[in-house]
Amino acid sequence: MYPVLHTIRRPMLAGWFSHLAHHKLCLLLCRTYTSRNILKLRERGLWADRFPDSNTNKLLEELTRRPQTMYSGFDPTADSLHVGNLLVLMALLHCQRAGHNVIALIGGATAQVGDPSGKSSERPLLDTDVVIDNADKISKNIYQIFDNHQQFFWDRGNDQQLPPLRIENNLHWYRRLNVVDFLRVAGRNLRMGDMLSRTSVKSRLNSAEGLSFTEFSYQALQAYDWLYLYDKYNCTIQIGGNDQMGNIYSGHQLIYRVNNASVTGFTIPLITNEIGDKFGKSAGNPVWLDSSKTSPFDLYQFFVRLKDSEVEKYLLLFTFLPIKDIKSIMEKHWSKPESRHAQLKLAEKVTLLVHGEEGLESAHRTTEALFGNQPEALAKMSTNEIEVVFKSAPSTSLLLEPGTSVLTMALKAGCFADERDARRIIEAGGFYINLARVNNPDLILIPGAHILSNGLTVARVGKKNYYLIKWLM
Repeated sequence: MYPVLHTIRRPMLAGWFSHLAHHKLCLLLCRTYTSRNILKLRERGLWADRFPDSNTNKLLEELTRRPQTMYSGFDPTADSLHVGNLLVLMALLHCQRAGHNVIALIGGATAQVGDPSGKSSERPLLDTDVVIDNADKISKNIYQIFDNHQQFFWDRGNDQQLPPLRIENNLHWYRRLNVVDFLRVAGRNLRMGDMLSRTSVKSRLNSAEGLSFTEFSYQALQAYDWLYLYDKYNCTIQIGGNDQMGNIYSGHQLIYRVNNASVTGFTIPLITNEIGDKFGKSAGNPVWLDSSKTSPFDLYQFFVRLKDSEVEKYLLLFTFLPIKDIKSIMEKHWSKPESRHAQLKLAEKVTLLVHGEEGLESAHRTTEALFGNQPEALAKMSTNEIEVVFKSAPSTSLLLEPGTSVLTMALKAGCFADERDARRIIEAGGFYINLARVNNPDLILIPGAHILSNGLTVARVGKKNYYLIKWLM
């Protein structure tokens, strides 16, 4: 069993950037309430659908009378969650803020089967050890986000405590369950006609790839997961992506047939890019939540670069700001769209939630260095931050010898093909060292000016050709 959330003492906010004024920080840390009636989250666009929709009055009574238990599943098919998964976590966090009990289910078993939903071909078979390692890393993703939420977005001066997060792994019960017992429960109570009618099943059955029995069984496994959590924790609500409705419906059927009980499924909208492709691993463009795969700066910039037409929707989905505050943010944004006020506000909130205070500070430092035209800001960045930001730039290790000139460094680092081109471009003003233009090729390098305190130099030719030099001293 995984441990529940622990209370973390909020650290002092030292070294905060001047453009984050104190009153803005207070607003950032101030708790805003979520109604116990989570149906109201539809106002934020968080719910795409619900099943069954005929039990609204009963569901509303249960939600407002006492805390309910709800879960979402995350298959560890990679070693990190991504932005698409973050929206599911936002739904769980809203439910936790409303006083309900939330469970994050890691699919240590189902990841080895593979969900066919939205897939045109079968997933590669993952080694068991890889799945177990992925499950551990994804659990850390989830704990970190819930910890950051509690630390930065929940006012602990209020008497109301957040219900603890529970993380389960379905590998724990499938290891103890034999196939005959599974078929006696799930197999007898799920109907082939319904299972074959799922969109994910029909599309694959009609394709050249076809559908394996392993993939076909996935919906039965997800249904059994919900039955297990219902029996153990009285979990009556499942939350998943909009492409999970068929699997959720199977769980609803199984629980009804086994326990004669009605449960509810909520789906959230799928996050897509501007051409409608889903953000996810299979789409080939994931924005990861693990800082070692997508840096805090890159996550920050992902939201800063959002189109004006999308930013209000994302503020509603990915922040806890009251709707009236979001309307005010958008009014200020539209008065001067080029300032990207709404995108910056969104990027700060999400980066703080995912990576905490240290991650947000790192994103700000890097943003200042790259876009603030302030060479001194580059010196404030750590070695790791510089290497992450310039990971695609050619990197060279050079021995710093007395009298090393700009020209010598540039040629040894491969910035130019030959000395003639180097002199011409440098003298024309097309060469930069640590973001500052240098037009004298014979200038001797000066530590502190041309070599950062961390022993690095960032060279640039033209507008976007970067080179990273690591000095051996």
